[in-house]
Amino acid sequence: QVQLVESGGGLVQAGGSLRLSCAASGRALSPYGMGWFRQAPGKEREFVAAISWSGGSTYYPDSVKGRFTISRDNVKNTVYLQMNNLKPEDTAVWYCAADVTYSTPGPIESEYDYWGQGTQVTVSS
Repeated sequence: QVQLVESGGGLVQAGGSLRLSCAASGRALSPYGMGWFRQAPGKEREFVAAISWSGGSTYYPDSVKGRFTISRDNVKNTVYLQMNNLKPEDTAVWYCAADVTYSTPGPIESEYDYWGQGTQVTVSS
């Protein structure tokens, strides 16, 4: 199995930046893709970004294109999400997830096999 631990969340003002990190450990039977999701209070979990095992393919919804960048360092077993020009609607618990059966994941939550515990991001006006 794969264990995931997010870090880097916090409180920032609108227009500011944060970089989230997701450290992975444990056994993976095959190369795995990674994704980031967020969940605001009273809302469903929402897809934010995905990246292939090699890092050569990324995918973002229109709501974050141009503001967020997902990347990974497989030597360090870490996935990152660089968030710029943050907005109050980005306030949520942010989760990373691993898809161990598909190395090029997408926005479908049920495709992901392992999840981190989440990290809080709060953006003030």
